[in-house]
Amino acid sequence: LLLARHRRRQVMAIAGHSNGYTTAALAFTLAVVSVSATVSLYRWRRRGEDLECRIEELDKSLGSTREKSASERRGRVKAQQALREALAQSESNDLHNTIYPMRPIGTIQSCFSTRNGTPRQPLLVSLARACLTFDQALVPPASLEGLGEYSHCWILYVFHLNTDIEKLWRKPSQSKLKAKVRVPRLNGERKGVFATRSPHRPCPIGLTVAKVEEIQKDKILLSGVDLVDGTPVLDIKPYLPYSDSIQEATVPNWVKEECSLAVASVTFSDTFSSSITSCWKLIEKKSLYSSADEFKSLITQVLAWDIRSMSQRNKPQDTSDADSSIVYHLVLEGLDVSYMIDNESNILVQDVSLPNNLEEDVAAT
Repeated sequence: LLLARHRRRQVMAIAGHSNGYTTAALAFTLAVVSVSATVSLYRWRRRGEDLECRIEELDKSLGSTREKSASERRGRVKAQQALREALAQSESNDLHNTIYPMRPIGTIQSCFSTRNGTPRQPLLVSLARACLTFDQALVPPASLEGLGEYSHCWILYVFHLNTDIEKLWRKPSQSKLKAKVRVPRLNGERKGVFATRSPHRPCPIGLTVAKVEEIQKDKILLSGVDLVDGTPVLDIKPYLPYSDSIQEATVPNWVKEECSLAVASVTFSDTFSSSITSCWKLIEKKSLYSSADEFKSLITQVLAWDIRSMSQRNKPQDTSDADSSIVYHLVLEGLDVSYMIDNESNILVQDVSLPNNLEEDVAAT
């Protein structure tokens, strides 16, 4: 009995110790879980606070951006309203004070070095070539995508070589409109400026059409042009036959009549044949033409029309000599082409040479 009691006491002692260990383990586990939960809660609170701060910053930034955008829009609207009001207040007798700023988008490199010889109308000289180079700051290459699908394009440009253009732009109040101009087809007879295509206009803006030969990034190669070298271009538009060609259009009789400016023939001297070979070697790398023969064909097409001024045709160089005694000059791609024309409108191309200033440039390069 005593032995049994002793064993029972031992078992109870062991059980008591075991319960103590279990309790301690549970307490420790609970403590660890509590600490972990506290740390996690702290971290979530910090993260939440950070997110709230970030959201607040983004809200402020968004509000600032919206306010700036709204302010800019209000500024644009005010500027547009002011412009409309200014235009509305402009009376018809005060139009010279209204200015629409326009900036050239490109420049023409043409085979016609001077105004003399430049055709008076487009497409008369099919070999007349030019390269329109765009200002890349204004005209990205993507602007030309699709233009190559058209055969021709309209070109708006400035008559920059008009002798009165500086006075017209800088002192418009002192510039007077010439209501009538002399018409070459009518041998100098005067017509109203708006009934002609004279370059001397109140607004010296020209309109022409040309064939689109090739498009290269920021350049367009054109043919059939009537543009002088260095012409500033304001805009180009595709030519649309269905709307731009008016079948029932009518014109005055003096426009319909066969042009009296056509010459009888164009021939070349032996001197020209030898000179063109040497001159061509100096310009062929920069030329718009592939060979000297093609350049010669250009000369033939240009001189197929009497390009002399009315004063030269009526009274050449203020002398009583026959036309055949006078040597005239035409400059194409920098080459000076000299020719003579007789009383029967037969042209003899005498020679071609490189002007002194170009000779110096070629020597330098």
